[in-house]
Amino acid sequence: MNTIRAVRRRHAGDYVTISTVGDERVRAFVPKPLPPVPPVKIDPKLRELLDRALLALGRLDSVTTLLPDTHLFLYMYTRKEAVLSSQIEGTQSSLSDLLLFEVDGAPGVPFDDVVEVSNYVAALEHGLQRIRDGFPLSNRLIREIHGILLSRGRGAEKDAGHFRRTPNWIGGTRPGNAVFVPPPPERIADTMSDLERWLHGEPEPSPILIRAAFAHVQFETIHPFLDGNGRVGRLLITLLLLVEGVLREPLLYLSLYLKENREEYYDLLQRVRKEGDWESWLAFFAKGVGETAEAATSTARRLSTLFKNDRARIQTLGRAAGSSLRVHETLERRPVADAAFIAKNSALSIPTVMTSLRALIKLGIVVELTGRQRGQIFSYQPYVKLLSEGTERP
Repeated sequence: MNTIRAVRRRHAGDYVTISTVGDERVRAFVPKPLPPVPPVKIDPKLRELLDRALLALGRLDSVTTLLPDTHLFLYMYTRKEAVLSSQIEGTQSSLSDLLLFEVDGAPGVPFDDVVEVSNYVAALEHGLQRIRDGFPLSNRLIREIHGILLSRGRGAEKDAGHFRRTPNWIGGTRPGNAVFVPPPPERIADTMSDLERWLHGEPEPSPILIRAAFAHVQFETIHPFLDGNGRVGRLLITLLLLVEGVLREPLLYLSLYLKENREEYYDLLQRVRKEGDWESWLAFFAKGVGETAEAATSTARRLSTLFKNDRARIQTLGRAAGSSLRVHETLERRPVADAAFIAKNSALSIPTVMTSLRALIKLGIVVELTGRQRGQIFSYQPYVKLLSEGTERP
């Protein structure tokens, strides 16, 4: 996209010289508190992008009325975000891998990959529940989310739930040849406290999209943890929109947009740090919010149509339609499941469930995933395929 160049160069932060392992002397960047000085210039083009993004968010917030149960969509959509956000960090897990792991515990990819994605789901759900319970979006909550994110698998030894106590870096093999070196550990408490105030609308109120956009850059620049900063920083955007009431449900996740525009994303973060070019970043962010909200709205509508059409096809089964519709309803809530789960949640016997599943397989609505005679697992394949768009293994 054509970005908007900063009209005035800003002093976005200061460099401090630090010593790392082996007494290597490097320059670490300490960002100034938000907001930027001088203020960001919102020209007509940037204003249009921000307005479009807000309109798209409004449509997304209202689209939940199309679905019989918003939680059906959220169950899968949060898992899609977990896969995408983790893929940006290098995991190979797909949405199907995660869903199968949640049922069977036997991943088709390296164990650490699918556990990392599973951790993200748990961390996301924890953050959402805390906010629904009235807990503020704060450094304490950010640390709690991080603690769950790194509780198992890769990164479990990297001070989960605590701000780092040693230097880190981005790019390169060591601080001396890194693309970027974040603030030293002794500056994290102050910079994160400043960021927390910005999240709460201090020192001055600002439009929510601007606050979310700037908060994300500031968090990524501080890089307060040894690992997991990218995933927490992306989640911060969604949580802030939820706290501020822009969305009633956590339906906006930018990971796919950032994955597809990764090079530009990283370049713009660096331009903010080096040149104070907040305008270009804000234009990129607003465009991403608008496109992502529109895509999520379209997905919800397509999902609603899929459910409606499949129910109509099931109705043609005659006497078997009643039990098959109950199995279908269960698979709407959990699209990858075994017969025991379906029986328990549909109040049907396992023989009746198996008969219904065979009927749904003939209709092309369900597939069996394992090829086994026992311990079979079934997938509502059109549903999984729809939500998997963009999450294919990289």
